[in-house]
Amino acid sequence: MLVASASLLAGLPLGSPQLLGSPGPEPAANAGQAKSVILFFLCGGASHIDTWDMKPDAPVEYRGPFASIATSAPEIRLCEHLPKLANQAHRLAIVRSVGASVSTNDHHAGYYYNLTGHAPDPTFLSLGNDRRPYADDWPSMACVVANKVPSRSSLPNTISLPHKPSKAPYTRPGQFAARLGVEFDPLFVDGSLEKPLQFQAPSLALAGGTSAELLQSRKELLGRFNQAKRDLERTADESNWKKHQERTLNLLVSSQATQAFDLSSETEATRQLYGTSVNAMSLLLARRLVEAQVPFISVFWRE
Repeated sequence: MLVASASLLAGLPLGSPQLLGSPGPEPAANAGQAKSVILFFLCGGASHIDTWDMKPDAPVEYRGPFASIATSAPEIRLCEHLPKLANQAHRLAIVRSVGASVSTNDHHAGYYYNLTGHAPDPTFLSLGNDRRPYADDWPSMACVVANKVPSRSSLPNTISLPHKPSKAPYTRPGQFAARLGVEFDPLFVDGSLEKPLQFQAPSLALAGGTSAELLQSRKELLGRFNQAKRDLERTADESNWKKHQERTLNLLVSSQATQAFDLSSETEATRQLYGTSVNAMSLLLARRLVEAQVPFISVFWRE
């Protein structure tokens, strides 16, 4: 279930050719064949020596407590607790050469480095976890895709779930479009630990339980968006605002959006294949968003 609101749309490209209905750039002739990406980011991540890089031949003091098992790929061994993944190893490209040229020794900078591909600047060293997202940061890879790939549906080009990695009072840098412009930010969707079948987009949540049908009231819709407009830190082009309102309403009442977020339409057997946690349901939702032609979906492990 997606709960939709009129506050404003993170993730809908304000002023972009896709938003305004004009054709976007033609794809490059040598573009890859992949149509969508799911980034599964293990926040607080499992140790590599207990999952992907078991180092079975290393001295015992360098190994974890688990045994390694053979996989469907020659010479690749994974953790004994990943038997199903081991059967799919021939489909994987495992990168074990990732390093860092800047050592900050904290997760805050690590998020930025991994999500943008750019080394953390000196402010990460000086501010640590107080270093907030800046407007001139490098954009996340998801937002680059949102900027470069023509829209294929009524849904945003990049969607992030089931939470926005943060720890009060800060938000992890690296998740945003930053210098590309707020119009390419992801649509952030929240998933509940207590109600894993329900997902809510804060930027699309109606106050007071207002139904989507009431959004058809032009006067009410205009009032809500004018308030949202005043709340924006970075405003859109005035000439695009009316068209933005129209596209927003289309998303809020879109049958495609409603269907994509409706996990109750999946069979119980399918849901059990994924599991019952909010992380499992997030991956199931990510699969559905791929089917709905969303180019980039980020799933951040929720602890």
